[in-house]
Amino acid sequence: MSRDKYGLFVDRRQVLGGMAAGLMAPSLARAKHVGWSRVRPAEAAWPSEAEWGTLRKTLGGRLLTVAMPSFGSDEEARLLSNPFYIRDQVGLTQSSGRVDGWCSSPSVYAVRARDAADVSAAVRFASRHRLRLVVKGGGHSYLGGSNAPDSLLVWTRDLEAIELHDSFVAQGTQVAGVPAVSVGAGCIWHDVYEAVTTRAGRYVQGGGCTTVGVAGLVQGGGFGSFSKTFGLAAAGLLEAEIVTADGRVRIVNASKDPDLFWALKGGGGGTWGVVTRLTLRTHDLPSTFGVVHWELQAKSDDAFRLLLARFVALYAEKLCNPHWGEQASARPGNRFDISMMFQGLTKSEAQSVWQELIDFVATHPADYQAGAPMLVAALPAGRLWDGAFLRDHVPSAIAWDTRPGVPPGQWWWASNGAEVAAFWHGYESAWLPSSLLTQSGRGKLAEAWFAASRHWSTTFHFNKGLAGAPAEAIAASRNTAMNPQVLHAFALAIVAMDGPTAYRGVSQSELAAARDHRLRIRAAMNELRRVAPGAGSYLSESDYDLANWRAACWGPHAARLDAVKARYDPDDLFIVHHGVGSQRWSNDGFEVRA
Repeated sequence: MSRDKYGLFVDRRQVLGGMAAGLMAPSLARAKHVGWSRVRPAEAAWPSEAEWGTLRKTLGGRLLTVAMPSFGSDEEARLLSNPFYIRDQVGLTQSSGRVDGWCSSPSVYAVRARDAADVSAAVRFASRHRLRLVVKGGGHSYLGGSNAPDSLLVWTRDLEAIELHDSFVAQGTQVAGVPAVSVGAGCIWHDVYEAVTTRAGRYVQGGGCTTVGVAGLVQGGGFGSFSKTFGLAAAGLLEAEIVTADGRVRIVNASKDPDLFWALKGGGGGTWGVVTRLTLRTHDLPSTFGVVHWELQAKSDDAFRLLLARFVALYAEKLCNPHWGEQASARPGNRFDISMMFQGLTKSEAQSVWQELIDFVATHPADYQAGAPMLVAALPAGRLWDGAFLRDHVPSAIAWDTRPGVPPGQWWWASNGAEVAAFWHGYESAWLPSSLLTQSGRGKLAEAWFAASRHWSTTFHFNKGLAGAPAEAIAASRNTAMNPQVLHAFALAIVAMDGPTAYRGVSQSELAAARDHRLRIRAAMNELRRVAPGAGSYLSESDYDLANWRAACWGPHAARLDAVKARYDPDDLFIVHHGVGSQRWSNDGFEVRA
């Protein structure tokens, strides 16, 4: 298989004040910080060994000197295919870089935090000494936000507590309690799904990849396979514990610091402080989860155009609803791959939705060839993240962490294996508006999809657009910082490519190939933008070089986010690439732009 990748209620006076502050904040910050820079290890202002020693004592020894593994042996290289191994290494991230953009580089020191007090000590130290500060939870940032050379790292790996609530009421609120789960910022979705779904029989909206960090996904907005049913992961946030730039530990929710709480719901991770705990709403578990997989190849361009048009019509009429999510890809060579998931349907109910397309392909054998019959499978919803069940029934779907001495039951989806330690050649996304599913729009959409596939594999992620979702999911997702385009998009189009890890070096020939792939990726996305002009992008899966990233990622919410940043982090202690406030800083986050 090829490696091409296919996700508040506010007082009126607060809004007016926030708008004014948002308009003023960037210029005020630039004026305040003219000539200001962060300190590097070789500079005289870098903390002394005695000062680092004092911090280490305060932290009970949990200040680490960061060293990279050598990867000199075949065994070390093999470990780079294991996301749990990477998670356990303080100096590594789940992506190893992006061509001509960033390369994963370790911090000088890391605080392996055990609680919010440790985080507070690290934040105050970094602020006092003008250090570059970064935060790593799951380490999955495609834009490199969880690493920076010459920095101090706050590592939330050990914040792993999970607590289920039958009736959770956020502090300071008077609303009725709801079922929820509180999750430490070091948790990954593998652990949360095991606790909430496999053991407790409920559902929490999280990510599709089991090794993605909970805190980063929620702060980025967050999608999973069933977001068309339950909305954004950020929309399920009820309360968070966060250490802000002043070192204060805050409990934030719709009543306490509501502007900061809103910013945490899609305003981007690593920007507002260090989140140490989140509480998320849980839902009744559907009866079933299931999958549909089919690989087709058209034998001519005209046949491929017709196949795409038939699928677009099928999606518009029978699949754009809360039951269906995940993706379909149009690939070079006139290949069409369907990898969709469903909830709340039996196997026969799911297959009946596809029968018209199955019959169309079967009656045109001269035009289409299927790699195998369409696979349709359904299973009890409580078993989707049950590693033992999956091992016994679909062992090829998962990969196991087989390192000696690791906790039992650590697994990941085999389909995510190529992304582990990946070096990204390009990654672009765009919201596709539901207007393209109207009778007048379908032909343009199918033709643009075909044109894009001439350049590169182009995938529509249907669960990463909320058109067709229930009204309550859309309403909850509207109350986030995400670009409102997501509410009216039927899918997020993604065009991307990853190559072998950069941890062992990248040759000149590999760099040349990566740059060529990047050009093709952009050409493919340009075909889609012709029919979706002004389409925004999903921050967590966006182009590293995206020129209009503020408008693309947040749309009309950008000014309000500026105001929140000015209030809680006026000195920009927390800066990540394409994060709110980063426009004032050099690409490495060390120098204020003139």
